Amino acid sequence: MNNAMSKDGKLFVIPCSGIGKALGTVGRTAMYEVVEKLRPNETTTVCLPLLTIGDETVLKLVRNNPCISIDGCPFQCANKNIEASKGRLAASFMVTDVLRENRDLKPEGVAELGPKGLKLSSILAQKITEKVDEINSR
Repeated sequence: MNNAMSKDGKLFVIPCSGIGKALGTVGRTAMYEVVEKLRPNETTTVCLPLLTIGDETVLKLVRNNPCISIDGCPFQCANKNIEASKGRLAASFMVTDVLRENRDLKPEGVAELGPKGLKLSSILAQKITEKVDEINSR
């Protein structure tokens, strides 16, 4: 096991809740792609609202494992909550940055991202996966 990894060997990918916001949905969709398909053995997630309210189990996980935040807007709720909880923030991603690089991939809506929104989410998931691999190689 390398020194960047915790005892359980997982990185926590934590998206903003972004309820009612298309870019929040893009971030959550990217997280699921990473933790369920691309790097299921290396990553997992926790519920951001539990972190926000100070759930002891979630606090321990975030403090003892490297975390990657995904935020859909400038409020950066995931990033700020990880930092406020004294979590181990290893990297952070802004959906708006990925959208700026791919302006033609604007999501259609919140409930249904549409093909372009799903492509944007996949691009973000790939960027997160590359960061996971980089962190694990340290």
